[in-house]
Amino acid sequence: MTPAPSASSLIHGGDAASPRSALPVLPPLALYIHIPWCVRKCPYCDFNSHTASPVLPEEEYVDALLADLDQDLHAVYGREISSIFFGGGTPSLFSAQALGRLLQGVEARIPFAADIEITLEANPGTFEQDKFVAYRKLGINRLSIGIQSFQQEKLKALGRIHNGDEAVRAAGMARQAGFDNFNLDLMHGLPDQSLDDALADLRTAIALKPTHLSWYQLTLEPNTVFWNQPPTLPEDDTLWDIQEAGQALLAEHGYAQYEVSAYAQPGRAARHNLNYWSFGDFIGIGAGAHGKLSHPDGRIVRTWKTRLPKDYLNPSKSFKAGEKSLTNDEMPFEFLMNALRLTEGVDSQLYPQRTGLSLDSLAEGRRDAEQSGLLRVEPSRLAATERGQLFLNDLLQKFLS
Repeated sequence: MTPAPSASSLIHGGDAASPRSALPVLPPLALYIHIPWCVRKCPYCDFNSHTASPVLPEEEYVDALLADLDQDLHAVYGREISSIFFGGGTPSLFSAQALGRLLQGVEARIPFAADIEITLEANPGTFEQDKFVAYRKLGINRLSIGIQSFQQEKLKALGRIHNGDEAVRAAGMARQAGFDNFNLDLMHGLPDQSLDDALADLRTAIALKPTHLSWYQLTLEPNTVFWNQPPTLPEDDTLWDIQEAGQALLAEHGYAQYEVSAYAQPGRAARHNLNYWSFGDFIGIGAGAHGKLSHPDGRIVRTWKTRLPKDYLNPSKSFKAGEKSLTNDEMPFEFLMNALRLTEGVDSQLYPQRTGLSLDSLAEGRRDAEQSGLLRVEPSRLAATERGQLFLNDLLQKFLS
């Protein structure tokens, strides 16, 4: 590994007036593992997910994931992993045996932090008690369960394969399997949803006592069935009423909002996601996975992997589809795109620590955003106002070069 340059050395990117310093301390390192198969593709989903065949290529895919990781190891030598997130797709389609071999292979390559957080996404339709007990024994210590709604007509409209009773049972089974830390994923603004419908879903979720709730509005994304055949969604006034009443209900029951769509009991914010939103580092392995790695010399590189599973599993094709080093001009937007999603933002000094750039490189955009009422006038923090959270895209536009 090339020795780190001295902290006084400089790298000049796109903006010669804002030299980038070497990074004396690298941010925490996480690992994202993408498993791209689902039982059925949902009509609103724009993630890299594909309908599973009757037999999944578990062994071949685990082999590919470890080979993919091997190619990234040179960039993270000497570091440890603070969190792992299995996303998809539906990672819980994989057997405990396959995930166990994968985790053993990862730990043999990169040390795990003593208090590592390991999250597995799962859907109620894939819950099997024995399988989830086995997952817990592997060291997986957090679940994220994709509920979306407890109401049958809403689940049908969303193309989900589970019903409301299965969703309720899944939370109980998670606890019985030994998971004392789990998230429920819930959507609002669903087709023909009323305020009462949305609050009923939220009350059912709260009654299951998850440690974390991801509660977010359905949006119509390009390249989805809903984009081409849009359902009838609630009017804007109803959406606003749902948002206000739902946030009040969550706060009443001890779920503090710490990100645009994330609510947690005290001490239960998702560490993997906090690292992501605070411009931490992460390796991404698996079909279509993205990564972001900082280097001691000040370079920050984003990578993305081959998207289609058949290509990812093809030995004649490269795992890496592309990479890009961030320029100084891009850095303010890249950093704030994540940090300003946090309701309390971040300490201002995190910006120079994570980017190698002076706070002066934010000065013009910061002044404009403060005058527009989108950014708090608070020198020690970078944080959006309530209005800024509502109009986050407008706020971020202030920091585009």
